[in-house]
Amino acid sequence: MTAKKKSAEAFFRHPRHFGGPVERAVHRKAALLRLLTYFREERVRLIFLTFVVAAGVAAGVIAPIFQSQAIDAIAEGSYGRLPVILFWMLAACLTYAVMVFFQGRLSARLSQNIIRRLRCDLFGKINTLPLSYIDRHSHGDLMSRMTNDADNIANVISTSLGAMFAGVLTLLGTAVVMLSFSVPLTLLTCLTVVATVLTTKVIAKKMGKYFLERQELLGSLNGMVEEKVTAVRTVKAYAREERIIEEFDQTADKLTKTGIRAESIGSSMGPLMNTISNCSFVIVSAFGAYFALQGWITVGVISAFIIYSKQFTRPINEIAQLYGQIETALAGAERIFTVLDEKSEPEGGEAVPSLAHDVIEFRHVNFSYVPDKRVIDDFNFKIEAGKKIALVGATGSGKTTIVNLLMRFYDIDSGEILLNGRDIREYSLQSLRSIVGIVLQDTVLFSDTIRYNLTYANDKASEEEIRQAAKLANADDFIRHLPQGYDTVLTGAGSSLSEGQRQLLAIARACLARPRILILDEATSNVDTRTEAKIQDAMTRLMQGRTCLIIAHRISTIRDADEIIVMDKGHIAQQGSHDELIKKEGPYKDLYMTQFAGQAS
Repeated sequence: MTAKKKSAEAFFRHPRHFGGPVERAVHRKAALLRLLTYFREERVRLIFLTFVVAAGVAAGVIAPIFQSQAIDAIAEGSYGRLPVILFWMLAACLTYAVMVFFQGRLSARLSQNIIRRLRCDLFGKINTLPLSYIDRHSHGDLMSRMTNDADNIANVISTSLGAMFAGVLTLLGTAVVMLSFSVPLTLLTCLTVVATVLTTKVIAKKMGKYFLERQELLGSLNGMVEEKVTAVRTVKAYAREERIIEEFDQTADKLTKTGIRAESIGSSMGPLMNTISNCSFVIVSAFGAYFALQGWITVGVISAFIIYSKQFTRPINEIAQLYGQIETALAGAERIFTVLDEKSEPEGGEAVPSLAHDVIEFRHVNFSYVPDKRVIDDFNFKIEAGKKIALVGATGSGKTTIVNLLMRFYDIDSGEILLNGRDIREYSLQSLRSIVGIVLQDTVLFSDTIRYNLTYANDKASEEEIRQAAKLANADDFIRHLPQGYDTVLTGAGSSLSEGQRQLLAIARACLARPRILILDEATSNVDTRTEAKIQDAMTRLMQGRTCLIIAHRISTIRDADEIIVMDKGHIAQQGSHDELIKKEGPYKDLYMTQFAGQAS
């Protein structure tokens, strides 16, 4: 696959909507065989669909025979046979219509059942993937596999699968009937088939170039719009509206020109196919009339051949068009299976024992996100039970990484992290994370009620416990002033709330979890000084008897910590209490002077 084509995959691609070029799977056969395993539970419906398609094709092929017989009966003056022939002709047409209806219903049901299982597998897999995988891959790309790629597969199953099978049967059935009527006229009809195939191949080759270019430009335009809308505050703050409108217009103009070329070539396919089809009618009519005059065939056969010539070429055109959709669907299936084959977070392990106090120890811990670029370097530290430990340091010093390693969002390269004397890798992830309450700087809320967001940490909490947690986090007052109080639905994941209010809800959620270990990662960074003081009082009560780890930039939030760890390039630069560190020259005192002595920060 070329670099140009790979770059196009990053954008929103949907051949059904855009008529784009064929995207092919690298391992086509393996993707197809694996996709077919999802059909196992639909065997009965698949067999029934096969029968319906075959019955519909048989009815469609037989109907022109009765038409031919009816015309010959009229020509011969055998009017007594006409009612019976017309009855069977009508029965064949009605059977065809009914079978096509059921084919559509069965294909849709088959498609949705298979895609539902495929999406469930994919969503379940995404939820078990390590955080390292999620961080390395574009969220939009993962969403595209769940939506666009799955839709491509669903479209092929619901429309292309039955159509492909029907097309092959129609070709075979029509060819047999045509040969039985007249071999010479059948061979003449095949000339138009050759012309159709050659024309389709030439046009498809020309279409590919422009459709690929159009999709790349469309992806660029989508990315530009998404980025600029997301960053609308920054755009307005720097008065860059005219500049981005100009950039948008330039890309939109290129897209328009390319789109016109692509659609012009694409739209020529239909008229050309109709022209070739009409040529087939001329050939059948001219040679059929000659054969009839010679007594080789009847007038009814000419009528049937006109229908069969169109019926013979139509499946070829459809199969040629379906080929691209099938290839794209297999490429989408391969992308989905790539995610399903990724290694999940480790399962199993023992449950964390129920203890009154928890001791955490880091022993010679080394870690790097990228090989040979160590972020944590020989980190050694012990957090005694019930102690409040603070981590401070410059951006990129490794503070948040320590939290990621403790939560096992990432696994260490070497060394040990011990919880109550045992390596945390011996515990199950669910058990380990269930005893930890964490409040991050970037608050995550769900588009649901405030009550749901708070009980996300403890769905068995009572009404009284919910309100107590909110009061403890200083959130109860503003919640009660909302239109529906705790039943207020947050739209846009809480976008209508201020950053401070969102963070208060996150703190209340952590309170409700009743964690044995509490982690606060810049938990008060988005609240004002007055609110921060109230939260500090609440946090002091919450942290009583718990092992706590606090990451902060503000000295005011960590002055009462039992011990402060100053991080620098992945290792400990200083450690001690606030009073001890402020008496020493070093990074902590520099940070203190920056914040409290009027120096620019």
